[in-house]
Amino acid sequence: MTKRIYLDHAATTPMRPEAVAAVIDGMARWANPSSPHAEGRAARRALEEARARIATALDWDGEVILTGGASEALAIALRGAGRYETIVTTVEHDAVFRVAEGNNRIHVGGDGLVDTRDRSWLLAALDPLEATDRFVIQSANSETGVLQPLDVIDARRREDWIGRRITLLADCSQSAGKLPLPPADLIVVSAHKLGGPPGIGALLVRDLSLLTPTGGQEQGYRGGTENLPAALGFAAALEAPRDWFDRAVALRRDLDAVVRDNGGEVIADASPRIATIAAYRLPGRSAAAQLMRLDSAGFAVSAGSACSSGTLKTSHVLGAMGIEAKAASEVIRVSFGWTTTADDIERFAAAWKAMA
Repeated sequence: MTKRIYLDHAATTPMRPEAVAAVIDGMARWANPSSPHAEGRAARRALEEARARIATALDWDGEVILTGGASEALAIALRGAGRYETIVTTVEHDAVFRVAEGNNRIHVGGDGLVDTRDRSWLLAALDPLEATDRFVIQSANSETGVLQPLDVIDARRREDWIGRRITLLADCSQSAGKLPLPPADLIVVSAHKLGGPPGIGALLVRDLSLLTPTGGQEQGYRGGTENLPAALGFAAALEAPRDWFDRAVALRRDLDAVVRDNGGEVIADASPRIATIAAYRLPGRSAAAQLMRLDSAGFAVSAGSACSSGTLKTSHVLGAMGIEAKAASEVIRVSFGWTTTADDIERFAAAWKAMA
């Protein structure tokens, strides 16, 4: 049987061998880190060392709250909505909308980007919300790979661009461990998107006063026994070599060219995009038909974020970019990771040409 090629790394990426070894080691440290005896204290030391390693690997000098994943980290960051309102962009992950349902939305252009050239877009959302102090925005979009200008947004708010300072929450689920962290007060990170184990993530916090404690572990911000094996695997994955990312830049560029030259469309082609995610449209062929053909040919790709692509519903991200429903239904996502090779992309390019 021909080897299958996995190109759905934005959904989850295979665990790094370093992370697997660290998780196995952590399984032998079975004591509860909250227990007062010697075994518990040893587990606590290992947990805090893993936390420090995660912060160092991410070049973060604030607090690190370990969570069950990015969705939980977002929920913790947005907890206590009675104290404030939240602004989100229209292209955020569904996990954001589940927590911040009904809050004000900032629209993006056809390029998938918020407009930072003037302040009217943000002032319009802020005007009726005098208590607003949360602005949620992703670093890299999980469907298109578009990179939002968080450095510009941060500089604007520090210049008192809108008349008052707001808290910036950056969802870096797709970019952490691949690109430097953006400037923000709160940052969400996911381990399984960068080669760590599933079921663990982190909320990076500049100032704990921004959060509402509820009791329990993690300094009172998350209940539940700490997952020491996963924390060790998380740290090990972040410390693993990242030279593969430069390879992904070249591979994504080459595949973009193949799609363009063979009747396809690269979504947000002119926008800054992370090298690990690309969205391609093949006019006249539905995403469902493309996925079935590619799957039978040995390729694992998707039609959007894993949390919603199982239903093959129309992408809210593409809709927010002004792409009509029929065109949006013809878009698939190809995503790259540390295991992706030039041969993988050459074979996928040949399959794309045949399909086109």
